[in-house]
Amino acid sequence: MALVIGVTGSIATGKSLVARSLVELGAVHCDADTLVHRLYDPGTPGFERVVAEFGEDVVGADGFVDRKVLGAKVFGNAEAMGRLTRAMGDISGAIQAEIERWRRELPPDGAAVMEAVNLIEPGYGRWCDQVWLVAADADVARRRLMSRNGFSEEEAEQRLKSQRPWGVRAPAADFVLANNGEVDELKATIRREFERLTALRAAGNLPPSRYPTWWEERVAAITAAREKQQTAS
Repeated sequence: MALVIGVTGSIATGKSLVARSLVELGAVHCDADTLVHRLYDPGTPGFERVVAEFGEDVVGADGFVDRKVLGAKVFGNAEAMGRLTRAMGDISGAIQAEIERWRRELPPDGAAVMEAVNLIEPGYGRWCDQVWLVAADADVARRRLMSRNGFSEEEAEQRLKSQRPWGVRAPAADFVLANNGEVDELKATIRREFERLTALRAAGNLPPSRYPTWWEERVAAITAAREKQQTAS
């Protein structure tokens, strides 16, 4: 089966650049955000739930949910983000279905990349062969947000504070790319790792991802914490 790489990273770290670089090397690509946005297109149950939850003002002049308006309501607010996730619908199912389609349709020597901001914590890495984490220093990401998105320093800082530190996520990743320097340097690193993995896959020696073990430990820890809380109450 094709090699499936999950690419994740916080905002403004450069995960889209990494994904595009993999496409240049022959991989097919899916942006999970785009896939998920289709869950609340006009006419879908997700659209009705999102509007009911966050108000008519999230609907733009074109009839679609205005993601900028919606984002202002949820960024930096874990409770609001949870409400949005529930309103959108079966996000995991949509992502898993896309990866399963790749498994069926791509040639054995093919490759695919699933790009997702939240690939690690929800469990999406279980369906990938390798998980890549893109990281950048906070001051670098802040400058990128202010330049790329036109954010004020305060707005950029709000977005960054809503993200998980890359060091917390690193134990779940098979490969961490530091993206603080030159684009050419980053692309060279991506090429080397991609060629290494495809060669290992071709030889039948691709090492197992460390993600499943991380995920099992995470689930066990959450379960234990819940049981402890129930016992205490």
